[in-house]
Amino acid sequence: ALEKKVVKSKVGEKVGLPCCHEIPSSESLHSYRVYWQKNTTEVVLAYAEGKMISKHKQYVNRTEMDARNLTLWISPVEILDNGSYQCIVQHRRLSQNSVVVCDESVTLFVTADFSKPNITAEVLADSCESTEMVVRCSSYGGFPKPKLSGALDNESTAWNASWVSESSLRAYNVTGKLWLNVTKDISFTCSVEYNGFAESTSLLLRKTKECVVPTVPPSYNVITASSIIIITFLLAITLAARYLPRHVCSHCCKPQDSVEEGVKECMKPPVSSKVTSETSSV
Repeated sequence: ALEKKVVKSKVGEKVGLPCCHEIPSSESLHSYRVYWQKNTTEVVLAYAEGKMISKHKQYVNRTEMDARNLTLWISPVEILDNGSYQCIVQHRRLSQNSVVVCDESVTLFVTADFSKPNITAEVLADSCESTEMVVRCSSYGGFPKPKLSGALDNESTAWNASWVSESSLRAYNVTGKLWLNVTKDISFTCSVEYNGFAESTSLLLRKTKECVVPTVPPSYNVITASSIIIITFLLAITLAARYLPRHVCSHCCKPQDSVEEGVKECMKPPVSSKVTSETSSV
């Protein structure tokens, strides 16, 4: 089977649908009957003996046919032009009935650009921990039926709900809705994809409420314990400062030390030793 011909065009453009036969230079359109049909039932236009004999009202002032290669030109293209077309060529013989020269189909894919997606964010509830919001994304006026996608910081996310206006040959409108708990500022991207094309919009979703966490004061038990430790430490330092010098003096006096009074007193024998000596003499 022959591969079907496909032609793509956007709304408002001029497009040519090729036929399966080209009239040789030695002949003219007068020797042929040419039928351009849509969906095998609707005659777009027809030629016989070099003259147009039929044209569909939808294509009035929008179509013409090349007299040599029989290409069907449509301008401007509309969404309703989307579909399968068929070119049928018959050659008229003088002594015979018309003979079918070719019969071939070509498919026209029409695309209409969607509007740039519009994103809105509505805050439902707010707290120190998070901001609850509903995000909506909508786009309209495009064709064919689109696919709507969303992403949070480039990570794909699924819509809670989405819907597309139902239509076979009319422009589509699409809307998506997403419920979020935002705990930090995050970028949201909405994309509409259709027939190999895409439109995208991004919006920064902000956590609207920032709360300062109060400092928790220490408990009464902690304060009491800390006070006791501090007082004990200060008392230990005070006692050490008062008694440590005397203890050192009683062990470090030597004969060659200074003859200061304090040192002489240090060299005197303890009273207890003198009493003991006298007692022994008695």
